[in-house]
Amino acid sequence: MSVLALAVVGALCWGIAPVAGKIGLAGVDPVVGLALRTLMASAIVVGFVIGSGAWPRLERVPIQAWMPIGIEALLATLAGDLAYYAALKQGEASTVALVMAASPLATVAVASLWLREPVSWQVVLGALLIVAGVVLVGREMGG
Repeated sequence: MSVLALAVVGALCWGIAPVAGKIGLAGVDPVVGLALRTLMASAIVVGFVIGSGAWPRLERVPIQAWMPIGIEALLATLAGDLAYYAALKQGEASTVALVMAASPLATVAVASLWLREPVSWQVVLGALLIVAGVVLVGREMGG
């Protein structure tokens, strides 16, 4: 599957997920909801790793990869998702998802600085459009 196709599948999943999350969080504390979601996802991934025979490959992950993967887990799966779940609990799924869609702005900036990835005019234009969308949604939200 091409990179674009994979990204589109990911975007569709991330686009549908907030609706299910909003429904599931009714009467559920965001921390408890995040814990449940993380446990369910972990069980599925562990089952997939075992079922596909990939478990032995975990031992071959270089020690240098553990720290950045751990940082990503803390930022995305813990802090980011907890903030997302708390916002989803209180706000509308559609507006929360649109604001969360601004995350590529941070990715572009950090990837440019730390990874020395080039930033094209198309990326800059896309970033400006994201900012414009977040400003419009933020005004509607009263922020």
